[in-house]
Amino acid sequence: MYKETTMKKTLITLSTIVALSVSAHAGGKYVEPEDAPVEAIPATMSPLGLYVGLGAVAAGLSRDCSCGDGSRLKDMTYGGIARIGWDFNNYIGLEGRYLNASIENDFSETEHYGLYLKPQYHVLNQMNIYGLLGYGTTTVDYDNNSGKNSSLSQSGFSYGAGVEYDFGDDENQGEYGRMFDGQGDQENGWGIWADYQHLLSDEGKFSTDSNVFSVGVTYDF
Repeated sequence: MYKETTMKKTLITLSTIVALSVSAHAGGKYVEPEDAPVEAIPATMSPLGLYVGLGAVAAGLSRDCSCGDGSRLKDMTYGGIARIGWDFNNYIGLEGRYLNASIENDFSETEHYGLYLKPQYHVLNQMNIYGLLGYGTTTVDYDNNSGKNSSLSQSGFSYGAGVEYDFGDDENQGEYGRMFDGQGDQENGWGIWADYQHLLSDEGKFSTDSNVFSVGVTYDF
């Protein structure tokens, strides 16, 4: 009798537990487990380091007067300049240049082309200062308004210095693949430059000196 009573109580207890469990599952809500957030992998940008530029140039020239009184003739002539370059890193680049100044000339026209090593240093994330050290050919055509024209062509060392400012902003496009990208003018987009370049010093029969000043816009790829 005691065993039957104990067994009945055990069965009733188990039945109650099962019933409560079924009821809890039937009346409750099933919650989907939340997925762990997946971080997006930022895009990697690697600018080419290639840039091109177009600008305006003012060519200042002075030479001995053929009149024999020891005076110097001076001329300021205007024109255009094109440049193309490659930045190997944030400290050194290579640049080719061509310029022609033949507008508003008094007695001279200047043409120059050359290839230059370009040491540079970024003073701000968007600004570079740079030097130009290289070899070029400068041709000066003279017109003395008397029908007698002459020309001076000289090849040799040429140097200069300048500054460039970059308007490009790649920071929201991803991360740079190289450490120097994004500094100075090392990112995709437009920029401006201004510089001075020395072409000739006491060259030719009349000790001709030539210096140019240029400003322009540039595009970095």
